[in-house]
Amino acid sequence: MGLMRSPAFLGAVAMTVILALYVAFVANYAWVLINTDAWQARALGVAMMVLPLIAGWYLIIEWRLGMTVQKMARDLQEREELPSFDGEVTVSGRLTPESAEVAYEEAKAAVDAQPEQWEAWFRVAYAYEENRDRSMARKSLRHAADLFRAERRRMRAGR
Repeated sequence: MGLMRSPAFLGAVAMTVILALYVAFVANYAWVLINTDAWQARALGVAMMVLPLIAGWYLIIEWRLGMTVQKMARDLQEREELPSFDGEVTVSGRLTPESAEVAYEEAKAAVDAQPEQWEAWFRVAYAYEENRDRSMARKSLRHAADLFRAERRRMRAGR
């Protein structure tokens, strides 16, 4: 299945469009307030203009992360190294807490052995996800993405 047909991608595009419409509405309303005569309305308009700036920044950061994670996953898939954890699973298909903990310990050992490898951080992120720790999973994916981008920059500079 191509990226453009992926339900996750289409969902992300839909949410981006909705957020963009919301941001445009807020920015327009802020602009209307800024162009009024009352100083209070102007101050409120300036304060409201901060929201679209923050939303735009966050949107760019999240899309950048998503695109980098997609590139990392494609790279691992081509090498047939996508993370998969063996162990006992629940009826829903997720690892049991005990199996998820074992998967995390294995992935963490790989990170401890090679902390500069984005592949290890990618795997530990998925192990965190199996342990239902989404916060740490996202932090690990962000770190993996930073390492991945740095590696790509070094490769381009080395040519």
